[in-house]
Amino acid sequence: MCCTSSCFGPQNLVLYLQLFGLAVMAILFLQSGLDKITDWKGNLGWLKGHFANSPFKNIVPLILGILTVQEVLTGVLCLAGGIIMLVNGQKDIAVIGLLFGLSSFLALFLGQRMAKDYPGAASLVPYMLLNAFLLYLFV
Repeated sequence: MCCTSSCFGPQNLVLYLQLFGLAVMAILFLQSGLDKITDWKGNLGWLKGHFANSPFKNIVPLILGILTVQEVLTGVLCLAGGIIMLVNGQKDIAVIGLLFGLSSFLALFLGQRMAKDYPGAASLVPYMLLNAFLLYLFV
């Protein structure tokens, strides 16, 4: 058990932020991806309406499938990356997970903007900034 001030030194605080941040990203993306899997029809119906007046209107099922895989993969990589960091300190999988996270947010942001859901697009920005900050912590 760590009871000295060295447990709370700058290097360990960065590690704690990295691990908790990866946990947040894993929860966020796994929940979102698994919701799309368990309620495919509901999500598809909502998205068809959401993109009805956008260039994506004819490819909504394809987009939903790609996004679902991307979100689940991001969540798994962030979760696995955190576990691997705890076990042996190796951070490559965590970084890859966070890069996938940024690409997922970019896809979501593009979709919201194309659907002209500007408040929806704006609501993604804090998550994207958190993801970018976490990636910065690995530099």
